[in-house]
Amino acid sequence: MTSAAEQRAPAGEPAAGSGQPAAVNGARRAVPPVPAVWPGAPTPLGARFRVGPDGVAGTNFALWAAGAEAVRVCLFDEQGRETRIPLTELTHEIWHGFVPGVMPGQRYGYRVDGRWDPWTGARWNPAKLLLDPYARAVDGEFRLPPEVYGHVRDWPDQSVADTVRDERDSAPYVPKGVVVHDDDDWSDDRRPKTPWADSVIYELHVRGFTKLHPDIPEELRGTYAGLAHPAAIEHLVKLGVTAVELLPVHQFAHEDHLLRRGLRNYWGYNSIGYFAPHAAYAASGTTGGQVGEFKRMVRALHAAGIEVILDVVYNHTAEAGELGPTLSLKGIDNRGYYRLQDDARRYADYTGCGNTLHVVRPQVLRLITDSLRYWVTEMGVDGFRFDLAAALARSMHDVDMLSPFLAVIAQDPVLRRVKLIAEPWDIGSGGYQVGAFPPLWTEWNDRYRNAVRDFWRHALPDVREMGYRLSGSSDLYAWGGRRPYASVNFVTAHDGFTLRDLVSYGTKHNEANGENNRDGTDDNRSWNCGAEGETADEGVRALRRRQLRNLLTTLLLSTGVPMLVAGDELGRTQRGNNNAYCQDNEISWLDWSLLEQPGWRALFDLTSRLIALRHRHPVLRRRAFFSGRAQTADGLRDLAWFTSRGAEMTEGDWYAPAATLGMYLSGRDIPGRDERGAPVVDESFLAVLHAGDRPTGFVLPGPPWAERYEVVVDTSVEEQAEAPGTVHRAGTELTVPARTVLLLRVA
Repeated sequence: MTSAAEQRAPAGEPAAGSGQPAAVNGARRAVPPVPAVWPGAPTPLGARFRVGPDGVAGTNFALWAAGAEAVRVCLFDEQGRETRIPLTELTHEIWHGFVPGVMPGQRYGYRVDGRWDPWTGARWNPAKLLLDPYARAVDGEFRLPPEVYGHVRDWPDQSVADTVRDERDSAPYVPKGVVVHDDDDWSDDRRPKTPWADSVIYELHVRGFTKLHPDIPEELRGTYAGLAHPAAIEHLVKLGVTAVELLPVHQFAHEDHLLRRGLRNYWGYNSIGYFAPHAAYAASGTTGGQVGEFKRMVRALHAAGIEVILDVVYNHTAEAGELGPTLSLKGIDNRGYYRLQDDARRYADYTGCGNTLHVVRPQVLRLITDSLRYWVTEMGVDGFRFDLAAALARSMHDVDMLSPFLAVIAQDPVLRRVKLIAEPWDIGSGGYQVGAFPPLWTEWNDRYRNAVRDFWRHALPDVREMGYRLSGSSDLYAWGGRRPYASVNFVTAHDGFTLRDLVSYGTKHNEANGENNRDGTDDNRSWNCGAEGETADEGVRALRRRQLRNLLTTLLLSTGVPMLVAGDELGRTQRGNNNAYCQDNEISWLDWSLLEQPGWRALFDLTSRLIALRHRHPVLRRRAFFSGRAQTADGLRDLAWFTSRGAEMTEGDWYAPAATLGMYLSGRDIPGRDERGAPVVDESFLAVLHAGDRPTGFVLPGPPWAERYEVVVDTSVEEQAEAPGTVHRAGTELTVPARTVLLLRVA
């Protein structure tokens, strides 16, 4: 009786690399002659078109596959016919060869042979065509029939299914890499290089942002070219943001459980090609045109003064765990690329997606840093937001801020100069690391999100947390030379409710995802203002719009780097879905008709006005933390906090329940100098935040703080008037309407 490891699936195709002619319906098909292959070079990795010896043009192929026994590069013609070329040169665990005559546009993949021994983590299977990890472009879409799995997916005993090798050829069912010739030196591009303190980030989805835009030609909607269109850029410029943070644009695959339900991975957090722009977002074809289209998009955004930040997913890949498909790294060197458990059949999973890249290994670290440098130097991007960055910072098991990944980034002459944003957590033990990343890094600050949401639904026990978050989160970031802009402040992100849904739903409504509403967080910290979902009650609708104005105003007046989510400025809704990762439809796409509705147009105008105010006033975008100390004899401090009585807050006030908070920002005591060495001086402001459900009085502080105050923003008003606003004398008791932010300029 044979063991499971010795059993094999029926061979529908000859084994890869057998050298036998293929059989089609019982007939023999001629195998194209194998081209000559020259030794080539082990670097750079990937498929690089160049001129070889004697001026002969061709492509150098180089693949790291340390434990492999044989590697073949497989070329595909327009009819899908395959030519397999052995790479016989092996240098420092890299298989390589130069193939004359292989030109840009050539589709290719790899077959890698070696031991099949899942108990030790060895999962080589030459029947599976593998995507080059360094492919610059990908042609075709990933499907997940049984043939693309390295093991027999439908083996009767599922407890050992992953140990039974599947011999069927996967080539007809998987996309191929494309040889791309890239000689762009970016000499005509001008990067905005916006300082961190001056940045306003706008998180958007390339497809969702442009899919319904009426002024973008239909054939460009949902593409890189659509985002580069003047109509798209006009909105960003009017809004005033300085950077777009694009949800993943690395080539990604859709998960099997979604495809079986007729859904797709919309967000894209399932990468499989770290050098290739996702082909489905290209209007110019998938045989290399997507590379140039992406570059033109970056150039267009740069010309408008807008930086491009990529949301990148280097913590895991689309190959999932031991029961996942064999698409690339799993078949190249499973043990070399992935973290495995002591039982090497199983994967260490710090991501919740089935696998975790083993970033401690030099070759994996090289893959990631080569990819990052490529997107900076050859694709023109300005920074990265790292999904589940704590998983990348793990050494052998624990999160380690001295880990190889963080050390390499810190000393890399290219990467240390771009914007680096950590999502500072993963799902593993000790994975929550907000405030722990080293200098050079900024972080998504979920404690800011939670505090602001809780304040405006009147759920904070006191105002201590709110004080820290409004003033730059010094409790988290004032160490090791870090600055207030280490905190990326956000109230919403792609993951969770939109801003409108945050004030319209008390619970999630994810039924469309097909998981019986079990998916998505239950910790929304939302308040529906008295009715669940859409309502005809105009009182509720007006209150919701006011709450949106409060949340946006709070975000854009806070010290740190604000991040908006595309569509929040015009009232986008996902109908209560707080996990719309699989909704590639109107649930996720921006509805641009909202701008035609007066209430939502007014919200856009207020958001734009607040961003412009932030750009004009350095006191709102400080480069150093507040000291809270008086700098001159008159006792005026750079930051002061006031109760509704107009008195400075005492320690006891911080611990007492309160719905009202006054924050004074002095423009006279801003540390630092301008570009010419002159002191930075600005106007001073008083912000009054009142989350109570009834109006309250607020006494305006007198000297030395001010003698008069001018109203700049009043969120109780739907249509905001431009300055100059109403002027009030110090000592006056203002009536602050329920649930309102007042911003007053010291006159």
